[in-house]
Amino acid sequence: MNEAHTGVANNPLHGVKLQEILETLVDHYGWRELYNYVEVRCFYIDPSISSSLKFLRKTPWARKKIENMYVDLKSK
Repeated sequence: MNEAHTGVANNPLHGVKLQEILETLVDHYGWRELYNYVEVRCFYIDPSISSSLKFLRKTPWARKKIENMYVDLKSK
Protein backbone atom coordinates (compact mmCIF):
# COMPACT_ATOMS: atom_id res chain seq x y z
CA MET A 1 0.00 0.00 0.00
CA ASN A 2 1.44 3.36 -0.96
CA GLU A 3 1.63 6.41 1.27
CA ALA A 4 -1.39 8.17 -0.32
CA HIS A 5 -3.70 5.24 0.42
CA THR A 6 -2.46 4.97 3.99
CA GLY A 7 -3.37 8.62 4.66
CA VAL A 8 -6.87 8.11 3.28
CA ALA A 9 -7.40 4.92 5.27
CA ASN A 10 -6.43 6.69 8.49
CA ASN A 11 -8.62 9.74 7.85
CA PRO A 12 -11.89 9.36 9.81
CA LEU A 13 -13.51 12.03 7.62
CA HIS A 14 -12.76 10.28 4.34
CA GLY A 15 -15.99 9.74 2.42
CA VAL A 16 -18.13 11.60 4.97
CA LYS A 17 -20.03 14.60 3.62
CA LEU A 18 -20.24 17.83 5.57
CA GLN A 19 -24.03 17.53 5.64
CA GLU A 20 -23.78 14.09 7.27
CA ILE A 21 -21.35 15.45 9.85
CA LEU A 22 -23.63 18.36 10.70
CA GLU A 23 -26.79 16.23 10.86
CA THR A 24 -25.06 13.72 13.15
CA LEU A 25 -23.91 16.47 15.49
CA VAL A 26 -27.31 18.18 15.56
CA ASP A 27 -29.02 14.86 16.30
CA HIS A 28 -26.58 14.07 19.09
CA TYR A 29 -25.94 17.48 20.68
CA GLY A 30 -28.60 19.85 19.36
CA TRP A 31 -28.15 23.35 17.98
CA ARG A 32 -27.60 24.97 21.38
CA GLU A 33 -24.63 22.73 22.23
CA LEU A 34 -23.14 23.32 18.76
CA TYR A 35 -23.41 27.04 19.39
CA ASN A 36 -21.70 26.61 22.77
CA TYR A 37 -18.81 24.83 21.04
CA VAL A 38 -18.58 27.12 17.98
CA GLU A 39 -20.17 30.50 18.64
CA VAL A 40 -21.59 31.35 15.23
CA ARG A 41 -24.98 32.92 14.57
CA CYS A 42 -26.16 30.22 12.16
CA PHE A 43 -26.23 27.77 15.10
CA TYR A 44 -28.13 30.15 17.38
CA ILE A 45 -30.50 32.36 15.42
CA ASP A 46 -33.02 30.36 13.39
CA PRO A 47 -30.62 27.44 12.81
CA SER A 48 -30.97 25.20 9.78
CA ILE A 49 -28.83 22.63 8.05
CA SER A 50 -28.75 24.59 4.78
CA SER A 51 -27.69 27.93 6.29
CA SER A 52 -25.09 26.20 8.45
CA LEU A 53 -23.67 24.29 5.49
CA LYS A 54 -23.30 27.53 3.52
CA PHE A 55 -21.47 29.15 6.41
CA LEU A 56 -19.21 26.17 7.15
CA ARG A 57 -18.20 25.81 3.49
CA LYS A 58 -17.02 29.45 3.48
CA THR A 59 -15.40 29.45 6.93
CA PRO A 60 -12.48 27.02 7.28
CA TRP A 61 -11.85 27.62 11.01
CA ALA A 62 -15.47 26.84 11.93
CA ARG A 63 -15.59 23.82 9.63
CA LYS A 64 -12.44 22.44 11.24
CA LYS A 65 -13.96 22.79 14.72
CA ILE A 66 -17.11 20.97 13.60
CA GLU A 67 -15.08 18.22 11.93
CA ASN A 68 -13.01 17.79 15.10
CA MET A 69 -16.18 17.59 17.18
CA TYR A 70 -17.49 14.86 14.84
CA VAL A 71 -14.24 12.87 15.02
CA ASP A 72 -14.30 13.11 18.83
CA LEU A 73 -17.90 11.87 18.89
CA LYS A 74 -17.15 8.94 16.58
CA SER A 75 -14.05 7.91 18.54
CA LYS A 76 -16.01 7.45 21.78
